[in-house]
Amino acid sequence: MVHEGGCLCGAVRFKAEGEPINVRCCHCRACQRAMGSPFYARAQFDLSSVTITGPTAAWPTSDRIERVFCTQCGTRLFSRRRDGSQTGIALMLFDDRNAFSPTLHHWVSEKPDWLELADGLPQYQGQASA
Repeated sequence: MVHEGGCLCGAVRFKAEGEPINVRCCHCRACQRAMGSPFYARAQFDLSSVTITGPTAAWPTSDRIERVFCTQCGTRLFSRRRDGSQTGIALMLFDDRNAFSPTLHHWVSEKPDWLELADGLPQYQGQASA
């Protein structure tokens, strides 16, 4: 199965083949700042199964992760492992915004106090192991 999506202005489009490795919400401070949101909901894919067209740039946010965005409209698109193995795709960028549902929340120790998580999904104080 192929899942497609893109940025706000349409200059960047992507195709992700197959099913994601996992689908998670990350509440770590780096994701909050990178996304400008209380958490980052994303589907993780092997980078080899994702095709991207359009103007993008990347910014390293840690030794392991870089954030990819559209250079035209600034939409925050992906969190890509710097070793080239995997990429996380923001869930709301898929053309079918209901294509994937998160299975857990991790780094909830860093979520804002005002955010209540009442969806019944497992919550991890730090990094989820699986």
